[in-house]
Amino acid sequence: MKIGLVRHFEVKRGYPAQRVSSDELLRWVDEYDASCVIENEVHLRGVNWKRCFASDLSRAEYTANKVFQGDVVLMEELREIRMLPLFETKQKLPFALHLFFIRGAWYFNHPSQPESRIQVMVRIRRALEKILKSDEDVLIVGHGGIMMFMRKELLKLGFAGPRIGKPKNGEVYVFER
Repeated sequence: MKIGLVRHFEVKRGYPAQRVSSDELLRWVDEYDASCVIENEVHLRGVNWKRCFASDLSRAEYTANKVFQGDVVLMEELREIRMLPLFETKQKLPFALHLFFIRGAWYFNHPSQPESRIQVMVRIRRALEKILKSDEDVLIVGHGGIMMFMRKELLKLGFAGPRIGKPKNGEVYVFER
């Protein structure tokens, strides 16, 4: 059985200004979620993918429908990890500093974050349980952060596959057991 993990096409919205307030950061997240994507050619690695599952966010759904010829099963469980600013500030901070605080808060299970690491791993495990029931070669279209955690779960389940640093948009990462 093969599992192909694909990160959605690149988002047109791009990153925000160098320095943003927490409100501007939240607005950017909403704009990013609603943005169109920039298509690229996707090499399916010579696999005849039988089924396709995708995050129900528009960028992943669009990508899945472009790369897979057939019905795509949309799953909320495959959504990107939602992270919120650690604190509210009108002070404009560097975008990278906001990300540092947010990721740190999430990593240490700070109550400011809507979903803990444990909850994310449970969500991914449940999604994979549903997906792996088919026992067919499956394409999964999702998001960069989720893909890194999904890789860990696939390895625990006996799959072998490539390392994923920062997943490239529209790239297929194949795992096999």
